[in-house]
Amino acid sequence: MNHVELYHYEMAPDVIAFSTTRRGGCSMGCPVTESDACPSENYASFNINRYCGDSEEHVAHNRKVLCRQLGISDDCLIMPHQTHDTLVACINERCLSLSSEERQQMLEGIDALMTNMPGVCIGVSTADCIPLLLCDPQHQAVCAIHAGWRGTVGRIAEKAVRAMVKAYGTRPSDLIAQIGPGISLDSFEVGQEVYDAFTAAGFDMPSISKRYAKWHLDLPECNRQQLIASGLMAGRIHLCGICTYKACDTFFSARRLGIHSGRIFTGIILPTRG
Repeated sequence: MNHVELYHYEMAPDVIAFSTTRRGGCSMGCPVTESDACPSENYASFNINRYCGDSEEHVAHNRKVLCRQLGISDDCLIMPHQTHDTLVACINERCLSLSSEERQQMLEGIDALMTNMPGVCIGVSTADCIPLLLCDPQHQAVCAIHAGWRGTVGRIAEKAVRAMVKAYGTRPSDLIAQIGPGISLDSFEVGQEVYDAFTAAGFDMPSISKRYAKWHLDLPECNRQQLIASGLMAGRIHLCGICTYKACDTFFSARRLGIHSGRIFTGIILPTRG
């Protein structure tokens, strides 16, 4: 059986936090010919997102490989169907007791998950959008956030912090944050309408944008600023610095491979209590 190549993060003792790479699965798809920098097939080879056009058989196999490697059952690998909104769902015992159909319905339209249940892997899917992980070591709670440009404009990072405060009594200053692989300022060219949306939402545009031939936006920095505004300490917010557009040989990039391609899964697991 394959071995998944994971990009790990250090967040808190015994907490498992990671992003998947493109390596270690069985997915294939159609050959990509748009760029010599990304010559492999558009789902190759590790993808567990069933909403991006990959075959169900490959997704199921890849999930099995990842769960075995993480030491969890498939029922404990929780991934929502994201819609670029700002809804945050709490994964608790009731959620885990639902049938697969009921759980899928509950996770529809969700772009952030939080939990305080040990041994449960929550995560989000991205392929240029920004994945964020939050860890509250004091209250043993974690959160995974999908922040595309729409979610970023909607301040999903701020909403997720508030949700953790309400659900677990989290103190934002205690949180540790990890910003995972996503598209960088240099690579994220946007239309005037996207720039205007950020302006209208009150963001500090000189610090998150730059004009080349067109406007470019810095989504990782924009989300970092949201976390600081939410009360997180700047020194406890870590950026991996990986641009998916530039590193599409290792991480999926929808802008390089097309929307019908695989997705990175960025997940986090609280340690089981001894």
